[in-house]
Amino acid sequence: MSDILQEKVLKALETIRPYLKADGGDVELVKVTTEGIVEVKLTGACIDCPMSQMTLRAGVERALIREVPGIRRVEAVS
Repeated sequence: MSDILQEKVLKALETIRPYLKADGGDVELVKVTTEGIVEVKLTGACIDCPMSQMTLRAGVERALIREVPGIRRVEAVS
């Protein structure tokens, strides 16, 4: 993973982190693949939340695709 791409992803995650923290959750970057797939780990209240998949797609994935050219998908890992 390039350092520049990783920095862009981390910066984009910072823009959505306050919304996750407001509900007691958070997100950690695990890795960015060469295929443009971002792997993240949901933490805190996001772990058990029934809406976590919607948050992942509508919040995290949408923000990363909009902010970081080349990102195609976001996946949650354990």
